[in-house]
Amino acid sequence: MDPRRATQPSANVLRVATYNIHKGVRGIGPRKRLEIHNLEQGVASLKADVLMLQEVRLFHHREARRFAHGPQAWPQQGQAEFLAPEGFHCVYRTNAVTRHGEHGNALLCRWPVGDVGHHDVSDHRFEQRGLLHVPFAWAGTTMHAVVAHFGLMHASRVRQAERVLELIEREVPANDPVIVGGDFNDWGEKLDPLFERDGLRRARMPGGIGLRGPGVPAAAAPLPTFPSRIPVFALDRFYTRGLRCRAVQVPRGLSWAQLSDHLPLVAEFERH
Repeated sequence: MDPRRATQPSANVLRVATYNIHKGVRGIGPRKRLEIHNLEQGVASLKADVLMLQEVRLFHHREARRFAHGPQAWPQQGQAEFLAPEGFHCVYRTNAVTRHGEHGNALLCRWPVGDVGHHDVSDHRFEQRGLLHVPFAWAGTTMHAVVAHFGLMHASRVRQAERVLELIEREVPANDPVIVGGDFNDWGEKLDPLFERDGLRRARMPGGIGLRGPGVPAAAAPLPTFPSRIPVFALDRFYTRGLRCRAVQVPRGLSWAQLSDHLPLVAEFERH
């Protein structure tokens, strides 16, 4: 379908969240626990129009057997579908296949979506990575969302950022707004210039909050999301074109720290 022909929302503000859900499970060994049911409540509480999720499972046979019993057992459907708020459209694609299952990226959207693209950007055989490209209708235009989960090596992340920019140049019309969101694993804060070179700016609080540099106070640094218990690194972020950032926030607290090793990042946007 052409997303331009879908019913248009009345709101001109787009609320978006990106969240690495750590496959819905926390802990190791006998202390491992299933968090997907608590994640469902957490995701709903974000009240986002669009949710960009990483490390989402469609299935995992061993974990399904381990958590097969009890009132909050392993869901029968995939995690993306399970987490989707009522009425949302759900898109999921697998990035990595393992011995007992798999995981990938998902996009949950309040509005109907267009043709979905999935692109393998694995940089070496030890890490399977992908990009999920989903267009959808919003505020009288076609919005393009790209869900990303970059690698653990800086050189890999640079090449994956270049693949994102190539995808946008190839598949996104010049006048359409675009948002790239996800877990960029950019510990050293080195990717911003690559995206800015092609006109994608990192979402920051209005008034310059979120900028790094000499003389910039710590309160103005990018909002940290990892690790969730004591967040230090701003690994989760948005890069946008054709949008103005109205607000950015990271939910905090013990309950969020228990759900995943990352905290969600939530931002509100409007058209330029």
